[in-house]
Amino acid sequence: MIFLRPYRHYFLPFFIQVFITLIGTRFTESIGLINIAILHLIPVLVIALRGDMVATMIITTISVILFDLLYIPPKYSFNVHNLIYAWSFILFYVVGYIITFQSRRLHSTAIKDVLLSTLSHDLKTPLSSIIGNISLLHKREKLNESDHNRIVVQIKQSSQQMNRLILNLLDSARLQNTQTLLQPQWCDWEDLVGIALQEFDQDHQLIASSIDPELPLFWGDTALLVRLLVNLLDNGIKYSNDDTLISLTIQSLNDSIQISVFNQSPPIKKADLKNMFEKFYRLENTADMGGSGIGLSICKKIVTAHQGVITAYNGNGGVFLEVILPTIKHPDIRPKELL
Repeated sequence: MIFLRPYRHYFLPFFIQVFITLIGTRFTESIGLINIAILHLIPVLVIALRGDMVATMIITTISVILFDLLYIPPKYSFNVHNLIYAWSFILFYVVGYIITFQSRRLHSTAIKDVLLSTLSHDLKTPLSSIIGNISLLHKREKLNESDHNRIVVQIKQSSQQMNRLILNLLDSARLQNTQTLLQPQWCDWEDLVGIALQEFDQDHQLIASSIDPELPLFWGDTALLVRLLVNLLDNGIKYSNDDTLISLTIQSLNDSIQISVFNQSPPIKKADLKNMFEKFYRLENTADMGGSGIGLSICKKIVTAHQGVITAYNGNGGVFLEVILPTIKHPDIRPKELL
């Protein structure tokens, strides 16, 4: 049922539409035509609030067809003898368009506000560390080798942290454009893991990777798949117990690739497991940890763009992040439902 996931936001308005149709056809005379028209606007409003114009037009068209077919005389035909009914159909589309447009604008403004707030904090932290350590190197000419190496390591780690944040923001902006096709090519998972581990410098010693040697080449966007691995590993390192291994496993299933990242940590609440892939979502007990809250949301976007699924669950004294990617040789890979 993976192919249905990009269309899951249609389910609620569709079921509302079915319910309203059942009620409306049974109690037409007692409810009245005007009230039935208002009821059929409810699924339009529900989908319009998501800001998806295509989905709004589809649900609106279904509402118009049902309203015309079941209630407008002559019933069970598409003939319209009264011009006022034709105007009511236009009203459906106008309402849907206006609400969708406003929802998009408000959603965009809210995202910008949160993004600016996030950047002001998450870029400031590593930048302050870099400036402070460089000042130490500049002012203190006589540093022993141990202190010198420690400062250099801190500078490099802070630079990598900034680099990951900036790359996440760039990838997020790229994936928000639903008209942008990905750039798929044949990928080797061992190469992807090797590139991803380079972003962690000495921290990679805490990462134990197990890659199935029989893995086939994968048709996907190399840059985004590397970002997927980096964000999964970064999340595992950030929220794991001290000095514990982060386990990365990649293996081939029947018609898919399974990526699993495990880190030892206290169990996560079910509500958090469900919401942790939402943009800017932070766990309750991680307020003191660095991070923008967009890493896992980008993972979800990348996985969805490759027509896969990503889940999180507790087990074996820690938390698993699991990705299933279908091995489609030449799919029309396009970001769907990424906002």
